[in-house]
Amino acid sequence: MITAEQLATARQRALEYFRRAGIVLTPEEQASIEVADFGLGDLERTGLELVTYVNTERCCAKELVLFPRQTCPEHWHPPVDGDPGKEETFRCRWGEVYLYVPGEPAPHPKATPPAGREAYYTVWHEIVLRPGDQYTLAPNTPHWFQAGDEGAVVSEFSTRSRDEADIFRDPEIQRITQVVP
Repeated sequence: MITAEQLATARQRALEYFRRAGIVLTPEEQASIEVADFGLGDLERTGLELVTYVNTERCCAKELVLFPRQTCPEHWHPPVDGDPGKEETFRCRWGEVYLYVPGEPAPHPKATPPAGREAYYTVWHEIVLRPGDQYTLAPNTPHWFQAGDEGAVVSEFSTRSRDEADIFRDPEIQRITQVVP
């Protein structure tokens, strides 16, 4: 849960990151920047700011902002109504992102899960994305990611996004942000 003031501040801050990455947003897109705190009320450590350009039955395109060391918690995109689940490609536009997926664990990971929530981060194969790097995730693949020290901007290209169907490892996660006055 975040306040309306925190929402406005996070949106303004995200706009600055989009500018750094050279990403131009329309006034409507600027006003619709989604701020996801995942219901934990700790946006600086666990959260994500995003703009969805398109989300149809066949494809989805989004821009993601992560503030310095901000983490998108471990989750996966399961099959839904006969669809195998969301396949997504992350392409780093600015900054550095540490993406974690199943596989050989990194001996010295660059990311650190938010304190007190470590048990909900179980995949540790590390993929480092810098501007121009990209990685594609198969449907139903557990993953999480964290920005480096400067934050990051990432483009996401995927099949249809059904955020409400995403499964999070942490049982306290709420995908839809609640804003209070």
